[in-house]
Amino acid sequence: MPASGVRAAAIAARLSDLGLPARVKEHDRHTSVEAEVPESLTADLWREVLEAVTEADRFGLLATSLNGRTLWAVVHKAVPTTGDVGGPSHQR
Repeated sequence: MPASGVRAAAIAARLSDLGLPARVKEHDRHTSVEAEVPESLTADLWREVLEAVTEADRFGLLATSLNGRTLWAVVHKAVPTTGDVGGPSHQR
């Protein structure tokens, strides 16, 4: 498992331990973690949740009247340091 996957899995495990079952998804350039956040989350629990997601490269909260609140976190995958990193149109 890539390092991004390990970090994302650790974040997901912490969120799950706090009562927020999390989903981990692999993408081309990052690994994401998502968890539904109940309205009844206490201030102390919010602090612990925020402490968990600060291990990510980016995180946020998506709140809508239709779908409730979804916490998300993104861990970037490492960029290759050799080879054709920029693709065919990349000029050096």
